[in-house]
Amino acid sequence: MAKKKTETKKTPKKPYKMPSFKLSSQQKLVLGSFLAIFGILLFIAFVSFFFTGEADQSSLSNFASRDTVSKNWLSKSGAWLSDFFIHRGFGISSFIFSVLIFLSGLYVLMDIDKAKLRKHWFWGLIVIIWLSVFFGFFVSLNDNLGGAIGFELNSYLQDYIGIIGTILVLLFCLIAYLAIRFKLTFESIAKLFSFAKKDIKEEFSNDEEDEFSIAFDNNLSVEAEDIKSAFDLALEAEDITKEKVVTKDTASKLKVHVVADEDDIELEALEMKVVKVKEELSETDNLANKLVEDFGQFDPTLELGNYQFPPLDLLTKYDSESITINQEELEDNKNKIVDTLKNYSIGIASIKATIGPTVTLYEIVPDAGIRISKIKNLEDDIALSLSALGIRIIAPIPGKGTIGIEVPNKNATVVSMRSVIASKRFQSSDMQLPIALGKTISNETLVVDLAKMPHLLMAGATGQGKSVGLNAVLTSLLYKKHPAEVKFVLVDPKKVELTLFNKIERHYLAKLPDSEDAIITDNTKVINTLNSLCIEMDNRYELLKNALCRNIAEYNVKFKARKLNPNEGHQFLPYIVLVVDEFADLIMTAGKEVETPIARLAQLARAIGIHLIIATQRPSVNVITGIIKANFPARIAFRVTSKIDSRTILDSSGADQLIGRGDMLFTQGNDVTRVQCAFIDTPEVERLTDFIGSQKAYPEAYALPEYVGEESGMSIDIDISERDKLFRDAAIVIVQAQQGSASLLQRKLKLGYNRAGRLIDQLEAAGIVGPFEGSKARQVLITDLTSLDKFLENEIL
Repeated sequence: MAKKKTETKKTPKKPYKMPSFKLSSQQKLVLGSFLAIFGILLFIAFVSFFFTGEADQSSLSNFASRDTVSKNWLSKSGAWLSDFFIHRGFGISSFIFSVLIFLSGLYVLMDIDKAKLRKHWFWGLIVIIWLSVFFGFFVSLNDNLGGAIGFELNSYLQDYIGIIGTILVLLFCLIAYLAIRFKLTFESIAKLFSFAKKDIKEEFSNDEEDEFSIAFDNNLSVEAEDIKSAFDLALEAEDITKEKVVTKDTASKLKVHVVADEDDIELEALEMKVVKVKEELSETDNLANKLVEDFGQFDPTLELGNYQFPPLDLLTKYDSESITINQEELEDNKNKIVDTLKNYSIGIASIKATIGPTVTLYEIVPDAGIRISKIKNLEDDIALSLSALGIRIIAPIPGKGTIGIEVPNKNATVVSMRSVIASKRFQSSDMQLPIALGKTISNETLVVDLAKMPHLLMAGATGQGKSVGLNAVLTSLLYKKHPAEVKFVLVDPKKVELTLFNKIERHYLAKLPDSEDAIITDNTKVINTLNSLCIEMDNRYELLKNALCRNIAEYNVKFKARKLNPNEGHQFLPYIVLVVDEFADLIMTAGKEVETPIARLAQLARAIGIHLIIATQRPSVNVITGIIKANFPARIAFRVTSKIDSRTILDSSGADQLIGRGDMLFTQGNDVTRVQCAFIDTPEVERLTDFIGSQKAYPEAYALPEYVGEESGMSIDIDISERDKLFRDAAIVIVQAQQGSASLLQRKLKLGYNRAGRLIDQLEAAGIVGPFEGSKARQVLITDLTSLDKFLENEIL
């Protein structure tokens, strides 16, 4: 028999019930209050972040330590939350999170339908993402505008569709949001504009009807229609005049008489009072004008306000300064010139003599048909007949149509420095850097502007007057410019020519920081100084770029008018004149190390007020190279020994025919002018420097930017106790930017170049940045701020 199967009764399964999230009244009060208060706290932390976020970066890694102090208004929690949402999140659009959380609290407290709340969160998140990507475009202004997410999304989009594509995608998302969220359509936009247009039209038409009630016949002639149009313009002109606060009398002068049946329209002339409206000044200009009204223009000479310019009595007055005319000598030279030319069948139509201090110029007009080259070739024959040294023929004299023969005087007249400084041409000159070089053949004082040259090349054999010429240049500037307006960088390899100017070190000289001697004689220091001037040039160009100025004159005018903020690194910029007494010696010993910075300065330094004066005994092509000559259009040639040297310095002959003792040729890129250089003796220079040096001076000489050569990289001190107070801040800036440069520290920490350079040296010694690599930025050896904090803690321990 088969066994019956025992049947087990199956209990039916209960249907699965979703857990209930319904809150009691007490729970709603607690949760709603929490969300509302949390939203307010987030908002406060976010606002505080923009004032204290940079200072709190170091406290984020030590969140658990109670000793760590945070400046955020909600302490460490606020610093961490704001850093999480803003810096590492969505940027300033994270404020929407605090609003949404606060709104959620209100919905819970008031027991409002949560469907609307979900809708707010959905659209709020979309707006947060869109704003984060949008502000990611402006990360160069502030890293926290779009946050890390906005920056990364922006970079991702730009990598695949470019900047223009990203902008168009954002524009499309904005249009889609407005269309879906606010039911915006093209027709609604068109209607909006049409309504606005209609309202404006009705408003103006109502105004016209209220003010003028004139009936026109519709059957006007073409001429009457034109006059009617003019009438309408007159009405509009009156409305505009009323808006410009014109008196009632002006409006009443418009008279209109219309007779429609006869097509007769009379329109009297409208007299309109024109009110000139002043152009609105910018906020910066208003502030600058207010400062100028209160304090006057900035005066760079105020620190040495009692400085006295040297008097003329310090310079020697010579008895033989007045030119004496020797009529017998003039007649004798004239006859010899005429006879010599007659011997070669060259007739002269006229001859005229101009007497100079050391040379007399005879201007001749040859007979018609005489070739100029024929006279030019007789230079040596005329010199033989006159028994004179230094005959120079100018054929023809530019702009005169005559031929000049320069003959030295038997009794030369001394051209003193006092006479050229006292001249009206020098005293009344308004040049930026006036230089009185001496007197021309016509006995006129030659005054030139170094700022327009912009650099001066000086050459001549030993003992022909180069050092006296340099003293004349420096003396001219000392008599005309205040110590605040010009600084000298003096390079003297011979160590004896410029030593007297040591006495005015704290008034007029500029030198490297921590340099003992103001006059640079060591070749290594010369190289460092030239490279330092290149750094100064780059820094000045950065200031000019930020100030929107093209040259130093515009910049200083703007700074004096108080339109540039000193807190942003702006300062009054004095002119800097670099004087090198013996350039050939530097080229022989240093070569390219000197030529390269000299060439850079010669090419670029004009606009920012750095000017070069280079003197050399040997003007050969390996000393005065093509690059240097191309940027020195102004040249002075004293007597040289050969025509080749003359062509090297002047690109023409003539310097080999000078008579020496200050006789020179000056050119500024066009004509060559013969000049007798002003004479200033060593006792005069000594009296001048003693007078200036005895007055109140600046605390130290004008400091040039520090330049650290590659060979000096191992001499950095590593004593922790001597570190700068801003060492940690500088390390944070460098690590954040991953760029080791002094200019970055200058901008971020608002420092001078010297302090920024010392901080870079200390960071290198600590092992945070790598060694100097020429024009490249230093390598940053620490990758993030957390690693930096650990590194500094271990170093202290």
